[in-house]
Amino acid sequence: MSTPQQPVGSGFGYRSTAAEVVDGVDLTGRLAIVTGGYSGLGLETVRALAGAGAQVVVPARRPVAAQEALADIPGTEVDELDLADLLSVAAFAGRFVASGRSLDILINNAAVMACPETRVGPDGWEAQLATNHLGHFALAAGLWPALIAGNGARVVALSSTGHKLSAIRFDDLQFATGYDKWQAYGQAKTANSLFAVELDARGQASGVRAFAVHPGGIMTPLQRHLGREEMIASGWMDSDGNVSERFKTVEQGAATSVWAATAPRLQGLGGVYCENCEVAERTVPGAEDARIRGVDAHAVDPDDAARLWAVSAQLTGVDPFAAA
Repeated sequence: MSTPQQPVGSGFGYRSTAAEVVDGVDLTGRLAIVTGGYSGLGLETVRALAGAGAQVVVPARRPVAAQEALADIPGTEVDELDLADLLSVAAFAGRFVASGRSLDILINNAAVMACPETRVGPDGWEAQLATNHLGHFALAAGLWPALIAGNGARVVALSSTGHKLSAIRFDDLQFATGYDKWQAYGQAKTANSLFAVELDARGQASGVRAFAVHPGGIMTPLQRHLGREEMIASGWMDSDGNVSERFKTVEQGAATSVWAATAPRLQGLGGVYCENCEVAERTVPGAEDARIRGVDAHAVDPDDAARLWAVSAQLTGVDPFAAA
């Protein structure tokens, strides 16, 4: 059975902001975790959630920098986490679960994009898959007791139209040969979407729903590995450095994550890929806008989602459903 990729009539759109989509939503007494929540989209996501009354925990690889960035946002706290280090992930999740608090919202926002070939961990995993997917997979697994203790918890995984660049390379996940930075990014973004599909399938019996989100094109620190000439060639900016008008502001870019995490309209739904504060339609192959709109079939394929889950559990050594 495929995922129900049908718009729900959200009333929001391409230029909606995070503050707008959460307006009128009361998150008092709710607790959220936002990875990478101290810069770019993550910071605006935290600002919107906290502004609606949520307590927000921001796990950070650079805790001091995070504390400085969040100093003017009440209701936030910082802890240490390095998604590329499974011991760090386990330690953070363990501390949180031991605190006895339930978790209502988990937003897997942190990411790296198109970096030079980089290997992390004792097994030399490819860094984009390791950070964007496997680290977040292990984090959600470690936080599972807190998520099921939440009142209808939601998990939001940030994917992107980058998923269109590559399906999952099950025969060479770690790019043992022929590393390509964009194909590696595409695989990682497909993995984020498939993670949401399978987590939702497994978690909904416990009241946990999951969503994948494309935030849109936004200029943030995510582009730190890209040179100016490459961004000009891609049409992201002109030769004078003016950013393309199709790009969103950071406030607009954070909107779909916040919408997926909080929208009452999504009650009873999950396992879908969202864009522009709406459930996305499936990509129409060959369409003029196929590269920038909709979700490709390989990113919401339930069989691939189940297969990736099994591989991810084997690689990380964690799976909250292993005993089920």
